[in-house]
Amino acid sequence: MAVDFVIPKVGENISEATIVDWLVEDGAEVNEGDDILELETDKAVIPVPANASGTLRIGPFGAGDVAPIGAVVATIGARDSAFAPAAESPAPAEAAPADTAPPPDTAPAGTAADAAAKATPVAQKMAADMGVKLADISGSGSRGKVTKADVLAATQPESAPVESETAPPRVSAVADAAPAPPVAPIAPADTADDAADDVQERIPVKGIRGIIARRMGESVHTTARVTLVSEVDATELVAMREQLKARYKDEWGFAPGYNELLALITAHALRQFPFMNARFTPAGDQIEILRPVNIGVAVDTERGLLVPVLRDVDRKGLQEIGREFRELVQRARAGKSRPDDLTGGTFTISNLGMHRVDAFTPVINMPEAAILGVGRIVEKAAVKDGQIVPRKMLTLSLVFDHRLVDGAPAARFLDSICEMIEEPYLLFLTRK
Repeated sequence: MAVDFVIPKVGENISEATIVDWLVEDGAEVNEGDDILELETDKAVIPVPANASGTLRIGPFGAGDVAPIGAVVATIGARDSAFAPAAESPAPAEAAPADTAPPPDTAPAGTAADAAAKATPVAQKMAADMGVKLADISGSGSRGKVTKADVLAATQPESAPVESETAPPRVSAVADAAPAPPVAPIAPADTADDAADDVQERIPVKGIRGIIARRMGESVHTTARVTLVSEVDATELVAMREQLKARYKDEWGFAPGYNELLALITAHALRQFPFMNARFTPAGDQIEILRPVNIGVAVDTERGLLVPVLRDVDRKGLQEIGREFRELVQRARAGKSRPDDLTGGTFTISNLGMHRVDAFTPVINMPEAAILGVGRIVEKAAVKDGQIVPRKMLTLSLVFDHRLVDGAPAARFLDSICEMIEEPYLLFLTRK
C-alpha cells in the first residue's frame, strides 16, 4: 500500500510553501530519510526527506507550484504503483480548474497536449492567459517541466536591458539613511550581440538567493533603521575564552567559541531589556514582547546566508549552547537544516570578525527589533589606569528598528552587552 507524502509543517504561521524542485525523478526508488523535495517558505529553502521507502510517484505539484501545508504531493509505494493519494489533495495554488478548456491550439495535433503535460498547472494557466505557446518554451523545472518563471521569461522582450550578473551580497551592510531613489537604468549596448558578449553568467534569483533578496529589500524599505556603534575592550573575554578552551576542549569535544559566548551575553542583556526582544504583530498595530530568548546566528553557506536559531539561550549553559550551535551550523552547511532550525528567532547576531571586518551595519531580520553586528578583535594601544597598554578591542554595531525602540533604551542595551564583554565574570555572577 502506498504512503502519502505531504507538505510538512515548516514553521509557525506558515500555511503554504513553494516547491523549489524535486530532488529525484518520478518513479525513482527512495529510502526513508532521503531528501526528495526542496520547499521554499518566506523564511528559507528547506529539504524534505522521504517518510517511507519505495517507488516515488509525484503528483500534480511541480517546481514553482505553491502547495498548502498538509497537501499530498506524492506517494511512495510498490514499484508498479501509481500516484493514488489516500487523502484528497488540494490543487496547486492558482491552478486552472480541471474543467477549464485548453487554449486554442494552432499547432499540429498532440503538440499542445504534450506541452501541457510538461508544464506545471500554474504555468499552464499563465500561458493560457498570456497567449503563450507552451511548446515554444524550454522548461527549467523538474524533469524539464515549464514553470511560472519560464513563462514569464518567455514573455520578456529580447531587447530588454541586460541585468547585472552580480548576485546580491551574502551578508548585506546597509547605510542608515533613507533608501536612495532608484538608479537610472544603464543604457543598453549598441547591439544585442555586444550586450550578450558582456555577460559572463546569468544567475536566477530564486531559492535561498531569492529569499535573501526579497527579505533584505523588505527590511530596508520597511524598518526605521538606526545604528549605534561602540568600541569595547574585549581583553578579558579573550582571556576567559582561552581558559575555557584549555579547561573544557577535551572534555566537551570542542572549544567554546565567541559566537556562543556572545549569544550568552546577548541573551542576558535581552532579559534585562525585554523591549529589545520584541516584534510587531502581523497587523502592525501592536508590539509583542516575547517570552523566549531565541538567538539567530548568521551563517555563511555555499547555498547562501542562513540564520540557524539557538532556542532558550538564557536558560542554557555554555556547553549545551556550544553543542547545539555546532549541530545547527553543520546541518546548515550540508543543506540539511530542519524546519525548526531556521524559524522562531527573536534576535540575531551577525559576526564578520573572521573576515577582517572592523564594523558594518547588518540588515534587521524582520520582524525582529534589532540585530547585533560583531567585528574582528584587534590589538590596539589603549589607555588603562593612566597607562598606554595593548588591549584587545572589538567593535559592535547595534542596528535597531526605531519604530519599536527609542535611541536611549537601545543605547542602554548595547552598554549592558559591552559591560559584560569587558567584565565577562558578571555574566556568571548575575545569571539566574
